[in-house]
Amino acid sequence: MPFTANELANIANSALDYYLNKGKTEKQNIQDKPMLQAFEASAGEFPGGKGLVSIGVKGGQGGGSFQGYTHDDQVTYYNPASNLRVGYPWKEHHIGLGITHTELKIDGITVVEDGADQETREKDGREQFAIANLLDSKLEDFDEDKKKSWDALIHGDGTADAKALAGIQSIILDNPAVGSTGGLSRVTYPWWRNRAATAAAAAADSGFDAIASSAAGGGVLAQFLQKESRQIRRFAQGGVKHRWFAGSDFIDAYEREVRANGNYTLNGFRGNNVDAAMDDAKFGGSPFIYDPTMDDMGLAKRCYVLDLRRIRLMYMIGEKNKKASPPRPYDRYVMYRGLTSTAVMVASQLNTSAVYDIK
Repeated sequence: MPFTANELANIANSALDYYLNKGKTEKQNIQDKPMLQAFEASAGEFPGGKGLVSIGVKGGQGGGSFQGYTHDDQVTYYNPASNLRVGYPWKEHHIGLGITHTELKIDGITVVEDGADQETREKDGREQFAIANLLDSKLEDFDEDKKKSWDALIHGDGTADAKALAGIQSIILDNPAVGSTGGLSRVTYPWWRNRAATAAAAAADSGFDAIASSAAGGGVLAQFLQKESRQIRRFAQGGVKHRWFAGSDFIDAYEREVRANGNYTLNGFRGNNVDAAMDDAKFGGSPFIYDPTMDDMGLAKRCYVLDLRRIRLMYMIGEKNKKASPPRPYDRYVMYRGLTSTAVMVASQLNTSAVYDIK
């Protein structure tokens, strides 16, 4: 099969006779992925099982209460029955890279085969014509594509690919009083709902409307977040691990309110040190973490407050970033590299997390 135009362009770009930075290609469009990094840092493991990761939850009340009595009054007894279970299906994921032997030869690399095994070696004199290592460049692209696509799944709701991970939008809902999460009804159990201030929540009367940010009265957005911060800690039972992920418009609106209502320092504006920049925005000591992926998804006006003790990414033991080197077909001179991960996003409590939009 002949090379495609993209493959030819890739080879040409990696083998230019004169290049400003020999041996290195400057990456132009790799963004930070803070939500992905946060979930990876707190990721857990599960051993496997028949399709579901199961977690026990309960509302916290069994229906009993104190009753007054005196002398030999008859009293009642009750049997609490509030234990429930939620289950989340784990999903398998694959990403694979294929490189033709011809491409590698053009880059001064030979493939040495021993049965199904394939190894690459540099040809003698390669440094005289190979300006940027094409194989390394392709592997760098592969690594970034893996991270970018995994980041998209972390942010998603699982509808784009039913066989892949259902991410944060399947757990923290714009309208928290509909449907079910983990097989447990949000309609039947109001405590099994996240906090929300979105147009969808307002329309369904299940939360607040999106916030019309204004500097008036000390800052509409700031005042709302002050009140909400008490609610997302209300059922925390002593501890939360909140991360505030926000799009650029949400952070801009918050910063405008802070500026308009005063941002005082000991030094203020004086002398030659006039600097209109602010430190990164925080609320209650927690930074607003700018998430570029939210901008890319059209969620620049949104903020997710996630309790990463109760919402977690989990990998099947031994199945995270599992490498594969499939043998090439007998009639194709191609080297393959694959990566698989088996994972699931789970939630054990929802009312300590929230989603907020601004208008």
